[in-house]
Amino acid sequence: MHALWLSFQELIVTPFRHTELVWGIVPLYFGLLLNETTPAKADFRTAIQTGFSFLWSAAHWLYPYVRPGRSWTLTHLWEQLPLINLLVTAGVATLGALALAGGLRRRFFRGTRFLGHSRFANYFMIAIFPIQAGHLTWTWERLGAVVLFALPAWLVLHVGLMPLRR
Repeated sequence: MHALWLSFQELIVTPFRHTELVWGIVPLYFGLLLNETTPAKADFRTAIQTGFSFLWSAAHWLYPYVRPGRSWTLTHLWEQLPLINLLVTAGVATLGALALAGGLRRRFFRGTRFLGHSRFANYFMIAIFPIQAGHLTWTWERLGAVVLFALPAWLVLHVGLMPLRR
């Protein structure tokens, strides 16, 4: 259990030890706090917030590989990014685009209404951020820490921010 706690601490602290990650992680913390102050029911505002956070994360994770002035192709991306990072980034970008589009249209696409309930989604973006940004690698221990500490983090945020919720 102690090893998982240390892994969790490492995941939370690492982005603040690298200047290039701070501009990517701070909006996620802001989004987490903003989402946690909204009602629990599915709504379009939460979907917009979630969509923005997911797309922001995916863009930050891809930026080192596709930044302007640097030639790249999908093959280059495939060769440079570990497969798990590429799949997670693609999944996050897809969910982000669906959430943002559904929120802006004020109508969810069929089967995507759950994206309006995702108040706590930023926790997962924050927790996996240093891994996806390439400063840490995916390990079972880190994945276990993200999953194990999701409930305690949610409880702290839910109870701690209750006075700010309507």
